[in-house]
Formats: sequence, C-alpha cells, structure tokens
Amino acid sequence: MAQARYDEHVLIVGGGGTGGALAHDLALRGLRVTLVERGELTSGTTGRHHGLLHSGGRYAVSDRESATECIEENRILRRICPGTLETNDGLFVAVEEEDLAYLEPFVEGCAACGIPTQRLTGAEALRLEPNLNPAVLAAVRVPDATMDGWRMPLRFFATARHNGAEIRTYTAVEGLLVHDHHVSGAALRDHVTGRCGEVRADVVVNATGPWSERVAAMAGVEVPIRPSPGVLVAVRGRLCNMVLNRLHKSGDGDIIVPQRALSVVGTSSWVVDDPDELGVPEDHVERMYAEGAKLVPAVRDTPMRAAWSAARPLIGARSAGDSGRELSRTFKTFDHRETDGVEGFVTITGGKGTTLRAMAEVCADVVCRKLGIDEPCRTRETVLLPHEAYYRAAA
Repeated sequence: MAQARYDEHVLIVGGGGTGGALAHDLALRGLRVTLVERGELTSGTTGRHHGLLHSGGRYAVSDRESATECIEENRILRRICPGTLETNDGLFVAVEEEDLAYLEPFVEGCAACGIPTQRLTGAEALRLEPNLNPAVLAAVRVPDATMDGWRMPLRFFATARHNGAEIRTYTAVEGLLVHDHHVSGAALRDHVTGRCGEVRADVVVNATGPWSERVAAMAGVEVPIRPSPGVLVAVRGRLCNMVLNRLHKSGDGDIIVPQRALSVVGTSSWVVDDPDELGVPEDHVERMYAEGAKLVPAVRDTPMRAAWSAARPLIGARSAGDSGRELSRTFKTFDHRETDGVEGFVTITGGKGTTLRAMAEVCADVVCRKLGIDEPCRTRETVLLPHEAYYRAAA
C-alpha cells in the first residue's frame, strides 16, 4: 500500500463510480483519502445502469458538450481498463421514414464532436445484426461499447485502496460537522456494528449523485439536482452483439445493450423528489417491450429476467422540465465556498457512468487548489488494477 505524501485529509461521501474515481485520483496525487458509502459499493445509480460505454452519439445533436465528454472518456477508459470492456461498437438504426430525417443532423453532430461514424445501408446493418427489424432503412456505426456497471468501477476502488485510500462500506453520514460556515468532517454510523463516530477532514466531497441535494442540505447549502429515474428491462438471451440505438431524438425504449447472455432494453424517464422512492411502473415495463421490439422484433416474445429503475443525477432546477430528458447529461463541481460561502465542502454531480474519470479529475483539481497542493492528474494514463484486486486486498 502506498503512503500518502501529504497530511491533508479528504473525506468522500458516496461509493458510486464517481466517488471511486475521485478516491483513485486523489490517492495518486498523494492525499490521505477516506471514502464512506451507506451500502455496498456501486449499490446506487452506478450499479443499476444499462452498462453502455457511450460513444457520445446519443447526445451529438442536442447536447454536444456531453457528447464530446463521452467520446473523450470512451477512448481513455479503453486504455486504462483493458479486459473489462466489450468493444462491440454500436448502431444507430432507422426503422421508419421519419427516422431518416435525423440521419444528416446525427452524422453532422458526431463529426462536430469528434465521434467517428460509418454509414450503412439497411442490408449491411442486417448482415451485422440479423435480429434487427427487417424493415431497417439505414444505420450509422459508432464506437459504443459495453461495460459491467460493477466490475469497471471496482477497478478504481481497487487501485485507490492499493494507493492508500480507506474504503468504508455500510457507513452512513448522519450529519456534517459545520461551525461558522466551515465543514470539518462528518458524523458517521456503522450499519454493521451500530457504532457512531466522527471523521475529521480538511475537505468533504459530496459525491452522492441523485442524493447530493440531501447531503448538501446537511451543510446548509443547495445543489440544483433533479433525480430522474428510468426503467430498464433485461430479457433472456443475447439478441444482438452490438449496442443498438434508435436513430431519432432520445426517447423511451430506444436502446438495447447486450450484457453477457442478456439483452437490456432501456429506458424511460421521469423526475422524482426522493431517489430512494423510485418504483418500477408496469406501464414503463410494457413500453420497454413495445419500443424495444421496434428495433429487434424478438424482444416482444422473450421472457424477462429482471426489471429495475435507476435515478440519474441531472443538474437543473426543480422547475426545469417534466421528464428529465430536457436536461443536459454534463457534470459540474460546486466549491461551496464560492457558491454559498461555506468552506471545506465540495459537491461533484451530474454526468454519466462513461464520464466518471473526467468528473473525478475536475473535482480533484478543485480540491487540490483549495488545499494549496500542486499535483497533476495521473489518471488518464494509469492502468487500473483488475476488479479482483479489491477483494485480494481485503483478504
């Protein structure tokens, strides 16, 4: 285990992908790091998404900032996570005449964002994916990929712990230690032992995704987050080998992601006040079947393995939009000294599973500036330990 080079201590709240990537980044920079998670690692949003490593294509028309972030991180994760990703590419598919109207804006948007594309005829698409809707009119190939929503983030946690970070699961934050507009740590409860205690830190980072508004309130500040859940349905059988996307504006049930021997169809979108109260509406499940079958007709008659929902942490005021699709998928770091006059407290939120490393880099830069530490980010080139190393270290 590496020894920290600095005495400054950072407490990260949240054991999803962003928290793990941040622990990894800060540990590489030589800081003392403690991460706490109220449940198991990745048990929130990170462990519930469909497992798509975005090329950025989905956002290339209407959200080019997010699209550019995705393609840049797509390339980096392929380099630092060898063996974890299935680099199977993706197809954006036109199955109706109205989809064709989206073709030129899509290709142009991808070019503007640096996303490579290959135009295909319907016949060429069917040769690649025989289970596609035989009415397919055209398709565009992009460098999408499939990732494991648990194994890939666990590589960040394994490497962070190898470099000295302390990872504490089943440890809930009961409150933040706040005095005179300064956050100096957190009050914790260990759910396994029932013990309560405090951890002092020079900076506390709120990396709790859709729960970030709740944690921020403990410091008396606000974070403009709209938790936006979506339903996903896994059906039995690998109905496609590439990621299949509908070639149109983002909508319900317009993607199928192959995951080992399953096919994951997603997703719907709505907004909630409490990310712990999501539910899986039956009509949303039915919609996934109906819309997924427009891409791959076999979806309609394939037994379901599981259905679940996950809350996206979208940045936006509570008055913004009704479904969540109107909000950008980009991310933001809030230094609450600058935004709210509260020192020692930072929030990182928004983004996607694909952009977790970039989110951590930006946040770590902010933390180091606050602490007067001049250390560069090293995560772009550092190859991560395999996910199994997390458990070997614990043995």
